[in-house]
Amino acid sequence: MRIGVACPYSWDVPGGVQQHIRDLAEALIGLGHDVSVIAPADDDKPLPGYVVPAGKAVPVPYNGSVARVAFGPLSVSRVRRWVKDGNFDVLHVHEPAVPSLSLLACWVASGPIVATVHTAMPRSRWLLAAQPVLRSALEKIDGRIAVSEAARTTLVEHLGGDAVLIPNGVATARYRHARPLTGWPGTGGAVGFLGRMDEPRKGLPVLLKAFELLAPEREGLRLLIAGPGDADEQGQKLPPRIRDRALFLGEVSEEDKVRVLHSVDVFCSPNTGGESFGIVTAEAMAAGVPIVASDIDAFRQVLRGGSAGELFAAGDAAALAAALARLLDDPARRAELSVAALAAVASYDWQVVARDVVSVYETVVLGRATVGVAQ
Repeated sequence: MRIGVACPYSWDVPGGVQQHIRDLAEALIGLGHDVSVIAPADDDKPLPGYVVPAGKAVPVPYNGSVARVAFGPLSVSRVRRWVKDGNFDVLHVHEPAVPSLSLLACWVASGPIVATVHTAMPRSRWLLAAQPVLRSALEKIDGRIAVSEAARTTLVEHLGGDAVLIPNGVATARYRHARPLTGWPGTGGAVGFLGRMDEPRKGLPVLLKAFELLAPEREGLRLLIAGPGDADEQGQKLPPRIRDRALFLGEVSEEDKVRVLHSVDVFCSPNTGGESFGIVTAEAMAAGVPIVASDIDAFRQVLRGGSAGELFAAGDAAALAAALARLLDDPARRAELSVAALAAVASYDWQVVARDVVSVYETVVLGRATVGVAQ
């Protein structure tokens, strides 16, 4: 099957949607399909062979974050050429309501279209205002996928219609084994965090406050943090007496990200909201790391209601500190959660998820063919 995939966000900026698209494309190629991805990207940046650049992205505020999207004459021209030259059996667009390449692809395409919605967010003024403009594109979509119940709710409330629930995938084998960073996790306990350090909804301030509560009573406890953002600025938020017990790595490679996960005793997902699935949490599960996560819908789903990881009240640093203390003091409980996490994340392996996505492709292609015969 010839499959075109439209990515709305800049390919070279880390993000859950971009990683989902990359892993899906590679899983589909592994299944024998011919895949082409178009994404906002500079022409002079090195890209995988299956990615077509659509020009430089520009930052816009979106869902409590900053999205780097492409929506201009150059992007329109490149999307139109990509769709025409690709002659795809099915076009798969991600986040079609975002003003970027997926929306453009819907406008110019005439064949079967599948859309995946990743975002979970409350009522949006942008989506309400843009409804008349969006309708002409979104009405062309034949099949819809939501990565979580929260994303599905967003789709129904904002765009109407319904969707098949197919969760984010995880390349579980990639995370299973790795050599810890030198000197980690150590003997006094180590807590890890992966995410954008300067994005409030990722919850790093909550974790830093919890560490400040725990550290005085646990002299060997350390914090390992990785992700985009100003490491020096974040470090200054900790009291001087414990600042040297937190290591801020900044943005790391995919290889080092896996090493970070294997360098801690407990992984923390302190997000305060705005998550529809929680891909980093699922990756930590695939590494077999015991997890403490905020009790939001996305994490409650992926952690099986708390059976595959500890949950705490979102935004409550004291509750997070108490949950971390319980796990750090209980190796047997950590081992139990590790086994439960590995079992739970198996259902999110890309070998399973990609086949479910292909089933949606086949359904919409057959549906278009049936309509054509009937006419």
